[in-house]
Amino acid sequence: MESIASNLAAIREQIASACRKAGRRDDEVTLIAVSKTKSAAAIREAWDAGQRVFGESYVQEFLEKQQDPLLSSLPLSWHFIGHLQSNKVRQVAGKVAMVHGIDKVSTAEELSRRAVQHDLQIDYLLEVNVSRESSKYGLDPSSLIQAAEECFLMPNITLRGLMTIAAPDPDQARREFAELREALEKLRCAAPEPASLTELSMGMSQDFEEAILEGATMIRIGTAIFGWR
Repeated sequence: MESIASNLAAIREQIASACRKAGRRDDEVTLIAVSKTKSAAAIREAWDAGQRVFGESYVQEFLEKQQDPLLSSLPLSWHFIGHLQSNKVRQVAGKVAMVHGIDKVSTAEELSRRAVQHDLQIDYLLEVNVSRESSKYGLDPSSLIQAAEECFLMPNITLRGLMTIAAPDPDQARREFAELREALEKLRCAAPEPASLTELSMGMSQDFEEAILEGATMIRIGTAIFGWR
């Protein structure tokens, strides 16, 4: 059975290879280790192997890990990558480096309200359902610009880019990654501060190489690092 350290080494080599193929530098891509359902001990093992950025999807589980004695003293960079309901915003505000899964203007409003209340500055991404599957969260691509224009006006939160979960088929996934990249380019044209829109969070264990070829700046990998849940 492969260790977390050896899995991470293999992933980093694949990232470097995909970046070379795309004519990009490997430091243009942030590896987010998706640690949901994984133990604090497994996260610590990844930390010891040099991993610094971790993604969680469930609020209560995230809060427990953040306070775990194995992890609480480490300067981990936590990203909240799951669907975030408005009534859970207060529990993650100020505790994560970035919120990935904002898919409603009302959730962004609550994030802004909490940020103002606690004098925070919070970075976030809008989730876009480029696969247009009814089972997935995310804004419809056709409503993205309008939603973003409302979000741009909200204080103490900064829209940094877009996030998606693509279809399972790698060829279709690559087309969807390209669509998200194009959506970000259009969004920059409508943004008051386009330079802040730098991030494309897309690509997981089965399709991160295709995502890198289409411009991903953040990839979210769980199974290929930690094994099956």
